[in-house]
Amino acid sequence: MRYQDEFRDAELVRKLAARIQETAQHPWVIMEVCGGQTHSIMQHGIDQLLPETIELVHGPGCPVCVTPLELIDKALAIAALPNVVFCSFGDMLRVPGSSTDLLKLRSQGAQVKIVYSPLDAVRIAQENAAAPRLRTAVREIRAGAAFRATSAQVADRLGRPQRLQHLQ
Repeated sequence: MRYQDEFRDAELVRKLAARIQETAQHPWVIMEVCGGQTHSIMQHGIDQLLPETIELVHGPGCPVCVTPLELIDKALAIAALPNVVFCSFGDMLRVPGSSTDLLKLRSQGAQVKIVYSPLDAVRIAQENAAAPRLRTAVREIRAGAAFRATSAQVADRLGRPQRLQHLQ
């Protein structure tokens, strides 16, 4: 299987470890932000292959991993409402709530849209501007305040600030 087989090639791993050793001549501190990265590094012994000049620091976890269940459930409840277009970054689609996730809701007919930037959410709100009582709810997990500020500013300039609702 492509990629998996390549990463299990012992000779390739030895060559890569040697190149890292050659490159890391001074101390490096690298933080893994995602718990999945930390898990994979430890599970596959990558930390043991690294030279002493490289220190791995386990970060706080990505927003997906650290978002409270109550907020996930709140987002799911909003996404399930009729007349709501729910915008989210793609990494939230499979994050489980108490009873479902965004991907399952989308398969059941909920309007769940993947966005890659705040402007995507504003564009979606504009495209649905004619729908009465339609709201575009946004769950911004990575960008936080920057996402809210940018999308609110653009929506305000377009004269439609009430079209976007941000989950906190």
